[in-house]
Amino acid sequence: MPFLFKLRSAVVVAALSVTIASLGSTSASAQDLFDFLWSGGSQSSVAFSPKYEPGQIIVSFGDRKLYHIHSRGEATSYPIAVPRQQSRWSGVTRISQKRVNPGWTPTPEMRRENPKLPAHVPGGHPLNPLGNRALYLGSSLYRIHGTDAPWTIGSAVSKGCIRMYNEDAAHLYARVNVGTKVTVTWKTFTSY
Repeated sequence: MPFLFKLRSAVVVAALSVTIASLGSTSASAQDLFDFLWSGGSQSSVAFSPKYEPGQIIVSFGDRKLYHIHSRGEATSYPIAVPRQQSRWSGVTRISQKRVNPGWTPTPEMRRENPKLPAHVPGGHPLNPLGNRALYLGSSLYRIHGTDAPWTIGSAVSKGCIRMYNEDAAHLYARVNVGTKVTVTWKTFTSY
């Protein structure tokens, strides 16, 4: 755990340096910088193919976006981190559970790949990779969840899960139910 903390601390210092440099002479509080680095949140309403029923979720790894269809022809779009190449998948599933501040236990494969991972990280811990909300997908180990690493959003870095900014994960969580249909695809939808 100390190694992960030091690594994340170094990333935060680097991000703060870049942020402070980019602010130039404008005034900003430490809270503004903290909110910028940690909360994220950049959902927007977009036009979407009217062939999709309202209420469902479309995860486009190609767009690196999650779309929640809120009405015929319209969706809320959220930026996501997608699986790395060796962890890619697609299919149709449903939300099987919802959890606030879920605990995280790495799989044996994750621990083999990185023996320094902790055996478990409790829910609500600032270094919990699942962030503040998790939507479990079917009977798989995959989830749509927040993150403790907001700088990874937009990247191909996960081991199969769909990462969101914590603010976006909370926003989506409040709008979907257990049983919601989730289609995961590499198809792109940015032309709408």
